[in-house]
Amino acid sequence: MSHPHPELGPPPRLPEGGLRITPLGGLGEIGRNMTVFEYGGRLLIVDCGVLFPEEEQPGVDLILPDFTSIRDRLDDIDGIVLTHGHEDHIGGVPFLLREKPDIPLIGSKLTLALIEAKLQEHRIRPYTLEVEEGHRERIGPFECEFVAVNHSIPDALAVAIRTPAGMAVHTGDFKMDQLPLDGRLTDLPAFAKLGEEGIDLLLVDSTNAEVPGFVPPERDISGVLRQVFGNAQKRIIVASFASHVHRIQQILDAAHEYGRKVAFVGRSMVRNMGIARDLGYLRVPAGLVVDVKTLDDLPDDQVVLVCTGSQGEPMAALSRMANRDHQIRIVQGDTVILASSLIPGNENAVYRVINGLTRWGATVVHKGNAKVHVSGHASAGELLYFYNICKPKNLMPVHGEWRHLRANAELGALTGVPKNRCVIAEDGVVVDLVDGIAKIVGKVQAGYVYVDGLSVGDVTETSLKDRRILGEEGIISIFVVVDSTTGKIVGGPHIQARGSGIEDAAFSAVIPKIEDAMAKSASDGVVDPHQLQQLARRAIGKWVSDSYRRRPMILPVVVEV
Repeated sequence: MSHPHPELGPPPRLPEGGLRITPLGGLGEIGRNMTVFEYGGRLLIVDCGVLFPEEEQPGVDLILPDFTSIRDRLDDIDGIVLTHGHEDHIGGVPFLLREKPDIPLIGSKLTLALIEAKLQEHRIRPYTLEVEEGHRERIGPFECEFVAVNHSIPDALAVAIRTPAGMAVHTGDFKMDQLPLDGRLTDLPAFAKLGEEGIDLLLVDSTNAEVPGFVPPERDISGVLRQVFGNAQKRIIVASFASHVHRIQQILDAAHEYGRKVAFVGRSMVRNMGIARDLGYLRVPAGLVVDVKTLDDLPDDQVVLVCTGSQGEPMAALSRMANRDHQIRIVQGDTVILASSLIPGNENAVYRVINGLTRWGATVVHKGNAKVHVSGHASAGELLYFYNICKPKNLMPVHGEWRHLRANAELGALTGVPKNRCVIAEDGVVVDLVDGIAKIVGKVQAGYVYVDGLSVGDVTETSLKDRRILGEEGIISIFVVVDSTTGKIVGGPHIQARGSGIEDAAFSAVIPKIEDAMAKSASDGVVDPHQLQQLARRAIGKWVSDSYRRRPMILPVVVEV
């Protein structure tokens, strides 16, 4: 199996008649999915999503793909194909369209409706092309055929991209639920036809490649939900992804059966479910859904709240309920259902929310103690079946952490894909398909781009390191006034600490050390304020390290008079 090396340099010029594939996100991580296809000097992008921050990225709202490698080629982009409407596949689109608003968006009806609503908030009116399974569209030099796939959101599509260099097929996220709620199966006959035609490169969802067997049907959850609804004595609060239409449908069905009213909580949940209902993807019995403001007039045993926050996001409704920072107050006897998977890296945040809810008396039902979630991604058994249908000549696992990518490549090799044709890449690694052979040829910049409030890309790894130090070790500030001519202290030092665990009074022990060090430097003729600041920083830093084994951020200020 070929794999990237750290010493990879910039890719060479794409050979004439070759197809270049550059993943800018989604490889080695769960999220931020974005792949750039290049043929004949033109570009086609598949997906443009976001990654949600982890604990070691304080203050960050979203993480975007790095557009650096295509920024000076925006005019070469013929379109962005969106495989489905999840945030990790469409969340980055507004930020790319800020740079060039007229890039066409291609996707299914629901996917385009979700991204159009999102773009409206950014005051962008996109050019869109609605497609459905079975459609073929020529987008620049790329002939795209769209294939129905089953996922945890309706209207998901895979895309076959035909060029003179060969055919690449990108599955997007998919599974093979044989009893889908909407009756829309993954179109295995269509994939078989593509396989017979000849798939030169298959890019496949890797998320569940380590999980043996087959994913259970989504409808299996219904029985568990009905049992939970039947046992609940007071309110039921369900946390789910704001785009998980199939899961919300089952919640609505159970609520209707047990005579409860449903209210959606949170802007994204209200917006997305409104779109799904208006387009006919969500069936809502008359009178079932009510405004959250009317719930106070209903008995607790007739209430269901559907909100966001299943991943422990600090600003989401469920986290705020757990922290007593929401208008909805958790009380003894409430039932909370976490109806989603646990994204790797979010475990601590989710269990913190579960503990908070339990503290206030709620019964929390989650994947760990009940079958209230099934995955939206194909497991190993399904992937083996899929490879035997498609018979790809080259394989490139996508969408997953390193362990998922490698496990997926090994599955492909078991079904007959030559190991040297199983290309395990990472973000930024460039793969060329030339003469029917896919191989790694170089690497482009593909780092994290952080969104912090209205700031995009201004937060750096250095900024995050400073934030982590501030959060873990605190800050100490020193203020000293010196004579501009002699460098001698004429005021201070004044020292204050925040978050360091050191009382201000304790600094009386280090003040003489600072005074001695600065007096010595003044006698040596040092009067430069910057040098004096560094002197003060070193003196107090050594004292804090020796006395407390801490390394807080130290901000010295030296003022001349």
